[in-house]
Amino acid sequence: MKRESEVIIALLGAGGKMGLRTADNLRKTQYKVRHAEIAERGKSALSERGLNAVTPEEAIEGADVTILGLPDNRIGQISAALGDRFRSGSMLIALDVAAPIAGHLPKRDDLTFFVSHPCHPSVVGNETEPDAQNDFFGGIKAMQHIVCALAQGPEEDYALGEAIARAMYAPVGTSHRCTAEQMAILEPVLSETVAATCMVVIAEAIEEAVRRGVPEAAARDFMLGHLKVELGIVFKLFPGAMFSDGAKRAIEDAKRTIFQPDWKRVFEPESIAQSIRNITTPPA
Repeated sequence: MKRESEVIIALLGAGGKMGLRTADNLRKTQYKVRHAEIAERGKSALSERGLNAVTPEEAIEGADVTILGLPDNRIGQISAALGDRFRSGSMLIALDVAAPIAGHLPKRDDLTFFVSHPCHPSVVGNETEPDAQNDFFGGIKAMQHIVCALAQGPEEDYALGEAIARAMYAPVGTSHRCTAEQMAILEPVLSETVAATCMVVIAEAIEEAVRRGVPEAAARDFMLGHLKVELGIVFKLFPGAMFSDGAKRAIEDAKRTIFQPDWKRVFEPESIAQSIRNITTPPA
């Protein structure tokens, strides 16, 4: 594997939300980074950081690695436009597994496809500094774990992909290796289809409690505190904790009311495929 200072990285979408976070972290390394951005707003954001924007074509010329810091529904279009320009043997790093699973990366066997996604800082982490506690997404102050997959390419390329992923999402704790298919279960199924949906329902429940007369501050404080306790019980984070018999009965009764009996069908391949199509399809 090349030394860090010898690796040329093209960062596409460098002026976007994720691109800027990635650019900030890569500045702390010795990688040679070219920042590709075509939007004026993104160019301005890079300029404020003292970084020069180049075209995607200029960025990927001879690059060892290209990071796709682009919206999922734009990757197919960009990949089609640049497909023949990527250097043979180079690596494309996707920040989400949706586009690789959907087949939106270049149809070339001589490229390596690596996928890495952050777990984000845990809600039960041990951060004590305020800046770290308020780093909800990670990549700034709070430690987070990551998941990685080698979707295509030789096994020896995994180490380079993981090293860059650790730099992108730093500070990083554990790097979990998964398959691309397993990453699709993690996201969108676990994180969005299940967890985000449940969080939206919880927020709607708070709104309903307020509508029925509960003071809003009391409802929020009560729910956020109970969430911590309930997470600890469900995930066995502290010894001996368990729901009361009354709580267990309430949970079993409520599951039949709130959830469809066959809700786990969201894990079936056809459901995952449809979700990925929704994610990667450009807006009309």
